[in-house]
Amino acid sequence: MSQRNQSLDLRLKELSLSAPSDPAPGNSASLPLRGKRLVCVEYPAVIQNLQRALHSLGGERAVSKTYAHPNRRLELRFRPEDPFCHSVCGNRLDSGNLLLRVRRRVRKTKSANNTNILFGLNMIFLCSGLADFQCLAVHPENSAITSLYDKILLTRPESQEFFEQPLPYFLPPAIFSRLDTPIDYFYRPDLNQKAGLHKNFIGLNRARRPHNCMEAARVIWQRMCVKECDKRLEQHVRERRPIWSRNAVKANVDTHPEKLKLLLPLLAYYMVTGPWRSLWVRLGYDPRKSPESKQYQLLDFRIRCSTKHGYSLSDMPVKPKRTALSYTLPITVNKTAKPLARNPLTMGKKSGTSALNGVCFFAQESAYIFREGMLPPHRQMFYQLCDLHVDRIQKVVNVNQGLEKSCDERDGWCVVGTTDQIRDIISDLIKKVIRSKKSCKKSHREVVDNRNMRHIETRGYSNRKFSVIYGIF
Repeated sequence: MSQRNQSLDLRLKELSLSAPSDPAPGNSASLPLRGKRLVCVEYPAVIQNLQRALHSLGGERAVSKTYAHPNRRLELRFRPEDPFCHSVCGNRLDSGNLLLRVRRRVRKTKSANNTNILFGLNMIFLCSGLADFQCLAVHPENSAITSLYDKILLTRPESQEFFEQPLPYFLPPAIFSRLDTPIDYFYRPDLNQKAGLHKNFIGLNRARRPHNCMEAARVIWQRMCVKECDKRLEQHVRERRPIWSRNAVKANVDTHPEKLKLLLPLLAYYMVTGPWRSLWVRLGYDPRKSPESKQYQLLDFRIRCSTKHGYSLSDMPVKPKRTALSYTLPITVNKTAKPLARNPLTMGKKSGTSALNGVCFFAQESAYIFREGMLPPHRQMFYQLCDLHVDRIQKVVNVNQGLEKSCDERDGWCVVGTTDQIRDIISDLIKKVIRSKKSCKKSHREVVDNRNMRHIETRGYSNRKFSVIYGIF
């Protein structure tokens, strides 16, 4: 009876991960850790054979090579011998976890748990992507699935009859999914919060403030604007145009692209739809109420490519930015690419913030301007009407100059159908440029062929063995 009424004395001990020091009084204790650090790989399966699991990661050599490159991802293949196996990539994450060894001793009288901290984990490779993007070489035959690996994968040299025998077609996909996970899901607890109806409520009688930017944008720019050239840059962008495209700003302002991201929200707001979509409009300026904003409207132009327009896909001199055939699995962490080419900076130039470092951030003029006789740098371009330096186009734009009545949702202040006419004009100009280049190449090829034939005939007659030498050539 006394044993039942006896109270248990349970005391919690706090483990400190700091360096060894004097024992702290009370309920805390200091525990030194070993100097060696380990790397953890969260394998998305139940491991029964350690060697096979390591082989699916590429072996110790592949794991060490991935660990040595900070921007590389760890590849996991569930079927290493299968060339059609789609790998699952593990992301590198920093960690402060601990590796514990827990022993539970079971005895007849009492049982006790013994816990030891072995090492600290400073890095984890986490495979959080979808693992079911796989391509299996199988063929349904007589309501049964037959494997085609023995017929597709060549293990020895085969004769001509092997390649001529009939086999079912196995066409693997050109590419797999570009994304490892469909969405970024952030696990958070379910919180019961009241709807904030009155927190950000704006009354109907409150005065509007269209000229003011967001407070966060102003604070960030004041923190970055520490030079006199930054103030001149701000004034230049504000006074030069009321509406800017991003490429036009890059071509007229010599500043770092990261600083440009902070400057634009300070001076302008971004339009999402309408004739001025994807453009930056000066704060307080409404282009729907000003007919003068017609020249700053956006034109979404795409190069037409078909035999109907006089040239095929192989004749297109403007190459696409990316294709499905050149796509590879992103096994490295993506870095921000430089979207536009840069012009070299002259030694005598001192304007702009980048002149001190000898680097120029001006974009090429063709990134936002179109002239007659030139080809766009990309197959899809976004032009403002004022940047189309073609007389035929400007006549179409200014047909109703001074007679604008209303702003159309598609064509803005222009006459309805103006954008289609401008696209036809630009397509005709591009067609002429492509045909002229094809004719120049053809004439150059004929001149080279005639010159080679004369050279062959001259050598043949000089050696009195025209037939033999002509056959060799």
